[in-house]
Amino acid sequence: QLQLVESGGGLVQPGGSLRLSCTASGYILDYYAIGWFRQVPGKESEGVSCISASSDASTYYADSVKGRFTISRDSAKNTVYLQMNSLKPEDTATYYCAARPAGFRLCVITTDDLYEHWGQGTQVTVSS
Repeated sequence: QLQLVESGGGLVQPGGSLRLSCTASGYILDYYAIGWFRQVPGKESEGVSCISASSDASTYYADSVKGRFTISRDSAKNTVYLQMNSLKPEDTATYYCAARPAGFRLCVITTDDLYEHWGQGTQVTVSS
């Protein structure tokens, strides 16, 4: 069973940066489409960004984060990163990484229903 682990969340002032990491043991993340989603209590999950499996490597971003967030892979570290710059208070949420089932190489951010494996989440708080 693929288990994902997020890290890198924390408290940051508006305008600051954080880098979230998503890693797994025993499975090569290059083969998986990975998405980052965020959720605020009482609101629906929002797709933030995703990266397709390395054979495709296409990336997508929500309009709300375009130009500020960057998703990438480090194959040697078996890690997917979400670099978040120019953070705003409205970016405050719990961030989750998720993987589509093996064999589904394309990622999407319009729905989280297509993702099978989820991490435990990491809290990002943007506040002065």
